[in-house]
Amino acid sequence: METTAWADLGDEALLDKKISQLGLTLAGTPLAALVQQLYDELTAKGLVFHPPCHVGDEWFVPVGIPAIFVPFFLTHERLRRLERTMMLEVEGESPEWFMRLMRHEAAHAYAYAYQLTRKRKWQRVFGLTSTDTTPDSYRPRPYSHSYVVHLDDWYAQSHPDEDFAETFAVWLTPGLDWRERFKGWKALQKLEYVEELMGSLAGRMPPYQPGYRVKDFDCLNVKLKTHYARKRKLYEDTYPDFYDRDLRQLFTGAPDAGRALAASRYLRARRRELLDAVCEPTNEKRYRVNKLLARLIERCDQLGLHLPSGGPAPDLPVAAYITTLVMNYLFTGKFKRTK
Repeated sequence: METTAWADLGDEALLDKKISQLGLTLAGTPLAALVQQLYDELTAKGLVFHPPCHVGDEWFVPVGIPAIFVPFFLTHERLRRLERTMMLEVEGESPEWFMRLMRHEAAHAYAYAYQLTRKRKWQRVFGLTSTDTTPDSYRPRPYSHSYVVHLDDWYAQSHPDEDFAETFAVWLTPGLDWRERFKGWKALQKLEYVEELMGSLAGRMPPYQPGYRVKDFDCLNVKLKTHYARKRKLYEDTYPDFYDRDLRQLFTGAPDAGRALAASRYLRARRRELLDAVCEPTNEKRYRVNKLLARLIERCDQLGLHLPSGGPAPDLPVAAYITTLVMNYLFTGKFKRTK
């Protein structure tokens, strides 16, 4: 089979392929220019270390290794389509989104390459770090001014390493006046420290460049269907229970009232619009909100709920209700760390 012959396969046949069989590289794709853009941004700041970049299963920098792994699905349009089918969105799909993530991951590479977390001032500014104490989840404070805001989910608040990575990413972003953007914020002190720290590294190659083989971090020797089964399980957060009383207040129609539309049928028909209405203001993963919608649809079926006959579709109150469920979870529950 030719290297890209798999691009013509249907989803079922493609899912049965191992990722490692697809012959994926960053070279020769539009991503290569974006990787070079990262290197140019670093060079513009006087930084000479350019973290090597490889194809991985997700966005990550291996613990202790100053190298960036970019998710495989971004290397080919056919794989982006599959990712959207399986997860309803493609993380890093646009050039702007890709670069935000690259700047974040570059910070982790720099932290390992220059052993930054061992510096006492780094520890005073960002806190102590340990791979043993990195939490699997965290509870954000959305209105805190102690942290920069860069990626979604207030990710800087999850761990000192992520606080540094997000601060570095903001500092590196071309054309961003971070002094003005974070004026009056405690986070500004962190940005000023990063500028001081990176200034001390200007023109210096890292003392720590461990020898390693890419295959030592090979996470692609799995079938696509196995990869997505794991990823979906990771994203299936448990939302707070919804209440039957709330659903009955939303859907007050009688099942025998003429042509009253079943609530479950209405929700299925409006699924795409509801996902857009909920995900845009909350920044929640579409896959997670879709799973919540599936639970609501199932419960409406069990309760036999219907829309009032002849009335307008309750698009706004239904979207507001689902958004409330999500926001209550985001602000009072915990995020899972997936980076």
